[in-house]
Amino acid sequence: MTRGFEIVSKYANENINIPQRSTQQAAGYDFEASADITLPSILSNPFFKGLNVFSLGKLSGIKDNEDLQNILKPVLVPTGIKAYMGEGEYLQLVSRSSGPIKKRIMMPNAVGIVDADYYNNEGNEGEIFFQFINFGLKDVHIKKGERIGQGLFLPYLLADGDESVEKSDRKGGFGSTGQ
Repeated sequence: MTRGFEIVSKYANENINIPQRSTQQAAGYDFEASADITLPSILSNPFFKGLNVFSLGKLSGIKDNEDLQNILKPVLVPTGIKAYMGEGEYLQLVSRSSGPIKKRIMMPNAVGIVDADYYNNEGNEGEIFFQFINFGLKDVHIKKGERIGQGLFLPYLLADGDESVEKSDRKGGFGSTGQ
């Protein structure tokens, strides 16, 4: 078992496709949405409403920073896929090049990182999600099976002295290491 993809158990009978490369020289594996989902337009998207509220100083109705943070959330698009990989590797998630120009969607984090210990975590079995915001004027409807992003397996290097820093074991799913 070196590196690859599996279907998350709750999607076992949902006709989910394992990510594949589209051409001989393609670097990335194409990920598909595991469900129909709507990405609200800039006109109704809470993310952009939150930015507008913040930038214009219109904070009435916003009780605290947590309220503002909840407004500024992108939409998570599930894939039904998990990835396994070796030590010293990670899976980099990137947007499809056609996303911004054709659909007006982008990943607000620009690049997602899936660590090796995210695989089979107790929080969500390691299901991979893509984050999106829609900066277009119309809602974007993503259909189950539609290609939404790409994943690239890459090595990483460690800094001198890294072995002396105490680290914990992953306990949760998406976003759990930042808590």
